[in-house]
Amino acid sequence: MISVPSDTASQSTGARNALVLVVYTAAIFTSALLLFSVQPLFTKMVLPRLGGSPAVWSVAMVFFQSLLLGGYAYAHYLMTLKSRVAPVVIHLALLTIALLTLPLSIAGGWGEPPSSGYAFWLLGLFAVSIGLPFFALAANNPMLQAWFVRTGHPDGPDPYFLYASSNIGSFLALLSYPVLLEPMFSLRSQNLIWTGGYALLIVLIAACGILLLRSPPMTVEAISANEGDAPAPAWITRLRWIFLAAVPSGLLIAVTAHISTDVAAAPLLWVLPLSLYLLTWVLVFQSRPLLPHSFVLTLQPLAIAGVMILLVIGGEQNLLLTLGGHLACFFVIAMACHGELARTRPAANYLTGFYVALSFGGMVGGLFAGLIAPYAFSWIAEYPILLALAALCRPAGTPTARGGLVLCLAAVVAAVILIGFSYRAGTVAELLAANRVWMVVGLASVMMVLAVLWKIDRWSVAALVVLGLILIRVYPSDDGRVETVRSFFGVHKIVVTSNGQYHVLMHGTTIHGAEKFLNDDGTPVTGRPEPISYYHKDGGMGRAIAAIRERKGGPIRVAVIGLGTGTLACHSLPGENWKYFEIDQTMVDTARDPRYFTYVSACDPNMKPVIGDARLTFAKEQDGTYDLIIVDAYSSDAIPIHLATEEAMAIYKAKLAPQGAVVMHVSNRHLELASVVVGIAEENDLMSWVFNEDSGRDVDYIFTTNVVISARRKADVGKIASDDKWALTEATEGQRVWTDDYSNVLGAVWRRLKKPDE
Repeated sequence: MISVPSDTASQSTGARNALVLVVYTAAIFTSALLLFSVQPLFTKMVLPRLGGSPAVWSVAMVFFQSLLLGGYAYAHYLMTLKSRVAPVVIHLALLTIALLTLPLSIAGGWGEPPSSGYAFWLLGLFAVSIGLPFFALAANNPMLQAWFVRTGHPDGPDPYFLYASSNIGSFLALLSYPVLLEPMFSLRSQNLIWTGGYALLIVLIAACGILLLRSPPMTVEAISANEGDAPAPAWITRLRWIFLAAVPSGLLIAVTAHISTDVAAAPLLWVLPLSLYLLTWVLVFQSRPLLPHSFVLTLQPLAIAGVMILLVIGGEQNLLLTLGGHLACFFVIAMACHGELARTRPAANYLTGFYVALSFGGMVGGLFAGLIAPYAFSWIAEYPILLALAALCRPAGTPTARGGLVLCLAAVVAAVILIGFSYRAGTVAELLAANRVWMVVGLASVMMVLAVLWKIDRWSVAALVVLGLILIRVYPSDDGRVETVRSFFGVHKIVVTSNGQYHVLMHGTTIHGAEKFLNDDGTPVTGRPEPISYYHKDGGMGRAIAAIRERKGGPIRVAVIGLGTGTLACHSLPGENWKYFEIDQTMVDTARDPRYFTYVSACDPNMKPVIGDARLTFAKEQDGTYDLIIVDAYSSDAIPIHLATEEAMAIYKAKLAPQGAVVMHVSNRHLELASVVVGIAEENDLMSWVFNEDSGRDVDYIFTTNVVISARRKADVGKIASDDKWALTEATEGQRVWTDDYSNVLGAVWRRLKKPDE
């Protein structure tokens, strides 16, 4: 009998352990890469079905989080089976069946959305289109970690470092999508690359299964022994896990909706918050966290106060402030919540149950912010609500007596000062309304000092946050009276200025239309309302309409994509045919209500807009019909990309009369879109003229407009061709044309940053 030298056996074991570690890490990394790259990829495919609304991403996040819970529960169940072979065989079979459904595509019969119930329709579309492959991917992370424990690897008792590896893959997938994949590859190419990656993953998971089955069997008792017979987590601990996971998950959707409202419904802005969210998981589950948890907990009240200040300032903020401020604060808050989860994580034999609790919490937060809140609130209340709940994510502790004392003293001093000032200002309400910004900033500062230096308990922090948020809501940043209207497509504010002279429609921080109700002397405006905001007769839109009418020499047929306040209705003349296409019924109701705006009731009371996404509804119009097509469907500064592609312009061109023209309104604070429109027009053999002029009349609610008009020939645009305010423009050399298969929002942001005044 020949004995094997111990050093040889040790080398063999070391080589095997190294192989196990490499293969499992590669499989988990690849799985995460695929899991999170498919989210922006497929959601971008779905966007054109619902007007490019940012709410599509919110609903998608709810779907992905819900299916993640299903995948984790499935993995948890498989790992309760006594057989080691069954989980490997069952899971490989599921992955193989899912592979047969690829490449990704929208399921047949789901091409056109209903007239209502968009969120539930979207959930169904996602389920039948990518439900199976995503479900199989969702199970990989906890299942492979559980397999890893059972391979007998020395690091098996604490496999949470693999969770960090998973989130690194997720983080890189999301970060690379808007920076590399979206600008470089078409959707079809991205789809094929993703399908190839899925096939590679099956090979890696099969290798993981083989390594597991070739490992010495480990019983449940053996695994428990490695953990020192750690007790099962108590139910109160499991509930806290769910709460700690739910708050940042809901905040993720709320923050994403907040920042994407004013830029674009595009992967660029979806993946930034989600990437930071995943990065927090990476950092907190490191064996030696880069940021100590105690330090993050110190920063958390500062971050909460920072969001309060950003919300109270409101107004038109630049892109870097909007993105940087909210994202930095969100990162710190999520780090604090996830750090608490990492600190209280259970032993490895309770690993899959821990992940089920995390995914359940993520689903609860997503359901609240993505589905419940839009129906429960007329404004984006979920953001401040979750902000207050974030204060309760702080660990329990005994507050110092002096902290509570200082809090009481601060409240008394504030009340005395408030009462004193009220005698001079008239009333407390007037004082608060006049000094709301300073009041909230002061309250946020007090909260930071008390929470950081005096270490008041989490309930006191939450109470101060709630007080500040109440002030923000009761005394909003907009002067005058404010009403809000919310639908699947966003929250619109109807603002009546403090003197009652103007009614203004806002979405996010962008004015979407306005009407003058009182003259400068305070008397009511009578007669036909004058179009203002972006639609004044001397602006690009007004000049384009007048030029086409003059060129034709008679009544014109006009299609308008996007209703807004209905301002364009007052550009119509008797005998003309104007038809409107609008996706949001609440916008139609708002424009028709004379309490808010009178353009429609005064100029086109019999208007019957076509409800639905214009790419679908307008395509059904008869070819060769319209003398002028006006595309003005941008809500806030967010752009429905599918209305600005080569294929979209082809539809517009087909519907034009022989001498017709297309006018696209591309005013935007954050993206340069004129060159995009010129490019898609040129691809359809159309010439383009660009209008961009500062009105200098913002005080009168007459704004700078950036407009592009495109037509087959110079003669088709009449006097515009010789007007020096309009520049005949050719497509930018080297700039790739946007199509239904390709768009580059990052490039549009970069061009605007380089030329901010254009």
